[in-house]
Amino acid sequence: MAIKDIIVHVGQSARQGCVDVATQLATRYGAHVVGVHVTTPPDIPPYIEAQLGAEVIDVQNRFAEDMAAEAKAAFAQAFAAKDLSSRWVSLRGDLIEGIQLYGRYADLAIVGQASPDEPGLAVSEDIAGRLALSLGRPVLAVPYAGSFGVVGKRALIAWDGSRAAARALGDALPLIQEADEVRVLCIDPEVGAGPDGPGMDVVAHLARHGVKAEAHHVQSGDMEAGARMLSQAADFGADLIVMGAYGHARWRELVLGGATRHMLEHMTVPVLMSH
Repeated sequence: MAIKDIIVHVGQSARQGCVDVATQLATRYGAHVVGVHVTTPPDIPPYIEAQLGAEVIDVQNRFAEDMAAEAKAAFAQAFAAKDLSSRWVSLRGDLIEGIQLYGRYADLAIVGQASPDEPGLAVSEDIAGRLALSLGRPVLAVPYAGSFGVVGKRALIAWDGSRAAARALGDALPLIQEADEVRVLCIDPEVGAGPDGPGMDVVAHLARHGVKAEAHHVQSGDMEAGARMLSQAADFGADLIVMGAYGHARWRELVLGGATRHMLEHMTVPVLMSH
C-alpha cells in the first residue's frame, strides 16, 4: 500500500523535525499532508481560576494563540516552498482526540517526542505511545532533538514474533521498499525461532516484497531491550527504527519499564510504532 495521506501534529516538541519529515515523505510518495495543531485548554478548577483572575487567564490564552500561529506559519512556509498538497487544521480540546479525528483515515501519523524542557510536559508526554495504542494507524515518532534529512534508507526492524511486531512490519513496508539496507534485529532470540531460524522468516517475507534484508541476533546482556535496540541502531547507522508498541500491558511497561517506554524517552532517530 502506498502512502498517500499523512497527518502531522505540529506542536511544540520536534516541530521543525516533524514538518521536515512530513515534507520529505510527501515529496517521496506524492502524498497529501494534513497539519494539525491542538490547543488544550488548561484544566483549572473554578476556585483556582477565580484566584488567578481574568488577566492571568488572558495571558495564557494569548500564549496559546501565539503557539498556534507559530505552528501554522512553520507548516505553511515548508509546504508552500515545495508546492505540496496540504491542509491546515487548528483545533481546541483534547490533544489525543484531536489527532485521532484526522489520523484515523491517514496512512501515517507523524508526531514529536516530548522535550523534557517543554512547558506543560505532563499534557504532551507519551503522545506517540498513546496514539499507537488508540489510533489504529502507524505512528512515526520524531525525536525532539536532531535533524533527519533521510528516513527509511537504513532501517532497523525489531522482531520478536509478536502480533505488535508483525503489525509494525506490515505498516513499515511502504517506507522501506526503497531502503539501501534493512536489518532484522532479534534480541535474546529463542533457538530455532521461526521456520529457518530467528528472523529468517522475516527476511524471506521482505525479499518477496523486493526488500533485501539481513537477520541480526544479539543478547541483551546487562542492558534493557530498548537500550540494546538503540545501541544496535547507532552501530548500524539506522535512520529509522520499526517496532511493535507495548508488547506487554501498557501499565506494566509504565510501572516496570519496557522497550516501548525506553524508546519513547530516549529515541535518537525516527521510530515507527504500531500496535
